[in-house]
Amino acid sequence: MSGLYGYGGNFLRVNLTTGEVKKTETPESLAREYLGGRGFVARILWDEVKPGTDPLSPDNRLVMAPGPLSGVFLPGSGKTEFGAKSPATGGYGDSNVGGHLAPEIKYAGYDAVIFEGTAAKPALVVIDDDSVEIRDAARYWGKGCIEAETMLKKDLGEDFQIVTIGPAGENLVKYAVISHDFGRQAGRTGVGAVMGSKNLKAIAVRGTKSLPLADPERVFEKGKQMYDVCFSKPGFKEWTPYGTAGVTDWINEIGSFPTKNFWTGYFEGHKNINGQALRDRIRITDKACFGCPIPCGKYSRAKTARGEVYVEGPEYETIGMMGGNLLVGSIEEVAYLNYVADELGIDTISGGNVLAFAMECFEKGIITEKDAGRSLPWGDLDAGVFLLEKIARREGIGDLLADGVRPASQKLGKGSEKFAIHVKGLELSAYEPRYAPAMMLAYMTADVGAHHNRAWAITYDVQVGRDSLEGKAKRVIELQHIRPLFDTLGLCRLQWVEIGFELSHYAELFPMVTGWDYSWDDLLRVSERIWNLTRAFSIREIEGFGRSHDYPPARFYEEPVPTGPSKGKCFTMEQLDDLLDDYYCLRGWDSNGIPTGSKLRELGLGYVAEALER
Repeated sequence: MSGLYGYGGNFLRVNLTTGEVKKTETPESLAREYLGGRGFVARILWDEVKPGTDPLSPDNRLVMAPGPLSGVFLPGSGKTEFGAKSPATGGYGDSNVGGHLAPEIKYAGYDAVIFEGTAAKPALVVIDDDSVEIRDAARYWGKGCIEAETMLKKDLGEDFQIVTIGPAGENLVKYAVISHDFGRQAGRTGVGAVMGSKNLKAIAVRGTKSLPLADPERVFEKGKQMYDVCFSKPGFKEWTPYGTAGVTDWINEIGSFPTKNFWTGYFEGHKNINGQALRDRIRITDKACFGCPIPCGKYSRAKTARGEVYVEGPEYETIGMMGGNLLVGSIEEVAYLNYVADELGIDTISGGNVLAFAMECFEKGIITEKDAGRSLPWGDLDAGVFLLEKIARREGIGDLLADGVRPASQKLGKGSEKFAIHVKGLELSAYEPRYAPAMMLAYMTADVGAHHNRAWAITYDVQVGRDSLEGKAKRVIELQHIRPLFDTLGLCRLQWVEIGFELSHYAELFPMVTGWDYSWDDLLRVSERIWNLTRAFSIREIEGFGRSHDYPPARFYEEPVPTGPSKGKCFTMEQLDDLLDDYYCLRGWDSNGIPTGSKLRELGLGYVAEALER
């Protein structure tokens, strides 16, 4: 084992083609330069995925990595990063999941697990401390995510932490998820499809080792202080009862709640699907991830005309995309769609976009009842379930929709490209951005495609004024360094975002855990390095990648918002270009959005500069 503090100490490599399993010490230089989590994912993908690799081929890598603070005694230290070349975008892809997996990986002695090749038949990888086995997974293949996890817990033992894919991952749906802890997902960029392409049904991990810390006593005292601070925050009691569902009313009130495929930003029926409706009508209990003092998960029971389901959720993104965006107007029906998507292994964000796109195509006559196999009216639960099941199995209309809204619109044509809601091929999450320039820019420039977790900038828009573009690029960049840093360290950001927990606590803790004298600015510098590396990965992999890939669909600059508080608001192309010009300049990139050689070398990415220059 390596002498690193805060780390499991090893990289584990599993070749599913040959069955070879190899363990090597975690390189200290790599840990110092990229920290872990998202940083390890980015560097491994750059080094090991050959340019031009098909994301669904055996040559792609699937990387699973906790961070240096995962599994340490502090709030929200249970985050794991999954990454691969994205089948959704063709560029860099990663996705983050909570639950209890990250500590288990660390306690088993690992800082990254790299899956390569493809198994000849359905496979299960069981990691039990130093023992690593590739087992037959035939009896789990075809099962839903939750059903398969239940079976595996029974077969292996409750003390194993398990991730699975569902039928969507098995059938290579390009926005399939990796599921964990009966309702948590690494949901974005299609990492579940990459896992499916490797015939890898599930991964089970059990770890019993201790985690070395540079100063255990100070870490323990600091951890206690951090919990006390969380409990003392005014937002703690306000936020915890509803979790992320609690922002529904606010987002609707500012006219940014995606409604009817982002046609507008205001949903008249939001009171029937908000956090209060969830708590009053379907919530059974709260549910938290490892070490978390603010349990955002809501375990729910929902009864509908289709039957009764138990599900974790819905959280806000699902309420937005499976609720307002589809005109589904009851929390019970949103929860039912949430359950179906979770069991099939479909991302509710991309899935909600795809269903809304299909319903708008049906409304406009671009998809007919004959094409679909039934009518696809807005707000119809049966239509939503029908489409999800067809997508997961790539049957009929589902095969067209399983690749996402960009490929579907390219095949359908007839103007559908204008309301295929994505950037870079990744569908937008649940914030209507036509009256939120910082949020719009955050979507445009997010390295994985349109995703809110890179820079949830809509609060800044409201705080400083939504009519002005000034200062928006600067704030987006600041957020793009802070927020992904949590994914690198292996932490949840919700303590900071939702209850105002100070970032200074993490800066104080990091040296106590690792023994490295890194300031907060040093950590942000690592995050900037990773951001430029992930951008470079997409430049390398996508022909002609640049400014043109950062533009949103035409709906956002041709169609003013028709209703609600944002009525009449819309961007012009000139405004979008102004935002991008400011952003690229501040980033040290050229006018096409390509990092300059001098910027890359300044960040210690000389090897990347040389590759791009070639």
